Amino acid sequence: MNTNPTPAEHDEDKPKNGLDAAIVKIGNALSLLFIFTVIISFYEVLMRYVFDSPTIWVHETASFLGGSLFIVGGLYAMATNKHVRVVLLYDMVSPRTRQYLNVFHHLMGLLFSVLMSWASYTMAREAWLTPWGEMRLETSGSAWNPPFPALLKGIIFICLCVLSVQFLLHLIAEIRGLRKKDV
Repeated sequence: MNTNPTPAEHDEDKPKNGLDAAIVKIGNALSLLFIFTVIISFYEVLMRYVFDSPTIWVHETASFLGGSLFIVGGLYAMATNKHVRVVLLYDMVSPRTRQYLNVFHHLMGLLFSVLMSWASYTMAREAWLTPWGEMRLETSGSAWNPPFPALLKGIIFICLCVLSVQFLLHLIAEIRGLRKKDV
């Protein structure tokens, strides 16, 4: 089995537009936070088991960072065309049929991401505002009590909005590609 990508496959992995390029750049920079998460987790293990002095902040910070990075990872996967796809049929059809499948994928993805954006908006609104409209960030309820739940819900909302724009841009590009081949 050849694991080296062909030039056409390699081009599919490149960002298709400015938004994708920005997401890849930001994602690469944010990925360094995984190293920070490992360091603070190691610190927690050291403090807890060697010095018998556990922290109250490491677990929630590591969970918040990890959750946030995985959310951004969805945008990164879309930007680099590394999202999960059922290739059983996709690899068996012609490139033209693949384009039609891509259009269907982008339409369904756009619908899904717009609906999820709306749902995450309501979730974030409730985490950021009181019922009477004053700003109040939802907190974790722990002894440390950081506003990580509200922040994470805000990140989810923003990322789903960006994902909706990504799907729209990819859909437009795919339709343009189909039209060029029709001419």
